[in-house]
Amino acid sequence: MVRAGLTAERLTRAGAELADEVGFDQVTVSALARQFDVKVASLYSHLKNSHDLRTRIALLALEEMADRGAAALVGRAGKDALSALGDMYRDYAREHPGRYAAAQMTLDPEAAAASAGLRHSRMTRAILRGYDLTEPDQTHAVRLLGSVFHGFVSLEAQGGFSHSAPDSQESWSRTLDALDALLCNWPPQDLTAPDRTPRPQVEP
Repeated sequence: MVRAGLTAERLTRAGAELADEVGFDQVTVSALARQFDVKVASLYSHLKNSHDLRTRIALLALEEMADRGAAALVGRAGKDALSALGDMYRDYAREHPGRYAAAQMTLDPEAAAASAGLRHSRMTRAILRGYDLTEPDQTHAVRLLGSVFHGFVSLEAQGGFSHSAPDSQESWSRTLDALDALLCNWPPQDLTAPDRTPRPQVEP
């Protein structure tokens, strides 16, 4: 018998809250059933399995961050936009550590295509238009910003910067300054570098 009031959306949001409390890795259908005081079998009318639940939480987190990012970028450009997007990711990770971890989950191609992941990429590219970067450098810069933002946020969440001075906030501010300076002075491609592309062997 299906428990009245339980829906996939309600279970997903409850799972997201549980992830923030106990960690994303600890979220399972069984753990969610205990929270609602129902049998595990009663949740399978809404969820396929624990992987399905985690995927739904990841999609929710990506959507929430995309909405926050879009709102933060309104009317901003250049360094202001760069800082706003970086701060959004950092603030979200602090408020919702489990959901933020969920957003790093590797999704299958179908789920990824339907996710808000593309919105995140478009937001980053919108910022880069203010720095006059063209392809392929724009793609390199998108990857750089993603690596720095998420690398810093993940290390900070793990306490990696809590045992030495200066304060991590100072490092974060300096990191944003450094990224802005780099994007304003993006190094040109070295056209004189030797071509190391493997060439086919010719039989004698």
